[in-house]
Amino acid sequence: MRRGSLLLALAGVVIVAMSGCTKTGPQEAGPPAPAVAPAAPGPGAATPGKITVLMVPKLKGIDYFNACEKGAREAAQALGNVELIFDGPTEDKADAQNQLIDGYIAQNVNVIAISPNDPDSIAGVLKKARAKGIHVLTWDADANPEKSGREFFVNQASSEAVGAALVDEMAAQKGKTAKVAIVTSSLTAANQNAWIKAMKARMASQYPQMKLVCDPKPSEENQQLAFQVTQDLLKTYRDLDGVFAISSVAFPGAADAVQQAKQGGKVAVVGLATPKPMRQWVEAGTVKTVILWNPVDLGYATIQAAQALAEGKLAAGAKALESGRLGSLTVSGDQVLLGPPMEFTKDNIAQFDF
Repeated sequence: MRRGSLLLALAGVVIVAMSGCTKTGPQEAGPPAPAVAPAAPGPGAATPGKITVLMVPKLKGIDYFNACEKGAREAAQALGNVELIFDGPTEDKADAQNQLIDGYIAQNVNVIAISPNDPDSIAGVLKKARAKGIHVLTWDADANPEKSGREFFVNQASSEAVGAALVDEMAAQKGKTAKVAIVTSSLTAANQNAWIKAMKARMASQYPQMKLVCDPKPSEENQQLAFQVTQDLLKTYRDLDGVFAISSVAFPGAADAVQQAKQGGKVAVVGLATPKPMRQWVEAGTVKTVILWNPVDLGYATIQAAQALAEGKLAAGAKALESGRLGSLTVSGDQVLLGPPMEFTKDNIAQFDF
């Protein structure tokens, strides 16, 4: 019952938040209208014909972004006039994304959809794309909207909903006075930093005695580093009650460290990851709950948004985006909202193959 209630509550949060910005402030306040610069005539202008979309993940080859690609290709096939190029770096390096995008600008793609590794360092090349008339949107993680000129952000779940889900789950497992630590991806990742901000706000408002024992520790999208960082936390803080691991790479590393230290049950591991790679730790009992959205749906929604942007159906002031099998998604300011987070537990995790 508690899981069901939590999901309903999260759904309610997101419904209320339909007018809100997931990066800053309460959802009810709503983000400012996007300062979308008009695209110069060029390849990004609306076209009745084929639309070429470059979709860039933070890095290629991990389960999470593979699932996003699966949904993106499903949407491209369903729409019929979208040619999808899914390409990204093999390391989560901002410079690598810059170089990759610069090359595709020269190929005159119509839309660039990117999950930036760094919100600011990517801004220059995205602004260059806009100057060439190429539409730009972000997904999964946002770029600095003012510096980059990106037009929309396809947001997988509001930061407030993600933060609340993580902290509430930790409180449910280890109590309201738990001593906890955070293992994040990189310290510059915009979405992780937004979630951390929301987590801290949730602790302050609902669990003021829950204590972060140290600043967030980076794992740089490296599972072995996440393992080592968590090992260090367990050795340094002998009374640690829980570890938040908030990336799909950090979570398995942290869970493995807790399990190998035979601290499962004593130290809770709560985080964000795709269900398939986490299944072994869930079934072993080291991890009780995996929190995430559906990355297949995120990729699907991103391509729907990209096509609508290129065809002029998604523009400043839009309130909804028709998204095929996902139905009508709410557009709040400059964000397309996918929906509330999901929870994967021992009861359902085997049903998901991503």
